[in-house]
Amino acid sequence: MNTAFLYPVLVQVALTFALVIATGLTRTAAIRRGEVKVSEVALGQKTWPKRSMLFSNAYQNQLETPILFYAGIAFAGVYDVAGPVLLALAWVWVCVRLVHVAIHITTNHMLHRFMAFLAGVLVLAAFWTVMAIEVITR
Repeated sequence: MNTAFLYPVLVQVALTFALVIATGLTRTAAIRRGEVKVSEVALGQKTWPKRSMLFSNAYQNQLETPILFYAGIAFAGVYDVAGPVLLALAWVWVCVRLVHVAIHITTNHMLHRFMAFLAGVLVLAAFWTVMAIEVITR
């Protein structure tokens, strides 16, 4: 497999780790400031402060559709179809995910966030379609 595919994967992995760290830091800070008690959040997330929830929700979102990205990259490598079109789609997808996260942790404007999410899903669908065509037509 072309090692160039490692870079968009590393960016996505770094984004996921950055969000889980930010979630932990904002939660720890909220507990230290007395905004929440551990007993209030032990069984759920409803009482976390807004900033902490923004990061937590953005992190959780990195565990949903990105699984299709990781699997697609792996399959492209296994079937040796990782060409320039798939690489471009991988980078576009990662860039859209960065935009989605930026919206998620700042304004959290639902329409903008949904549009970024939808763009990512469409790019991911294009990635899988191109990959499937490449594999099937070999």
